[in-house]
Amino acid sequence: MEGIIIGISTFLIIGLFHPVVIKAEYYWGTRCWWIFLILGILGIIGALLVENILISSLLGVFAFSSLWTIKEVFDQRKRVLKGWFPMNPKRKHEYE
Repeated sequence: MEGIIIGISTFLIIGLFHPVVIKAEYYWGTRCWWIFLILGILGIIGALLVENILISSLLGVFAFSSLWTIKEVFDQRKRVLKGWFPMNPKRKHEYE
């Protein structure tokens, strides 16, 4: 049963990060990458310290999803420049 819970939770965590990347880049640009670095490091530390395999696994998935989001925020900027996603008009000068 724990495997099913980990699988479903992994799917949901990764799915949650997709809109987070879009919103983070829209409102803060790429300068928010360090937030995801801190979340990733904290998640790794939590995964190492927690003995419960279910919670440790979910912290690990959260941690590495956070770290992967760093790359995705920079890739999202490229997608905005290509016109695939809306550009924040308040930050238009950052794209020039």
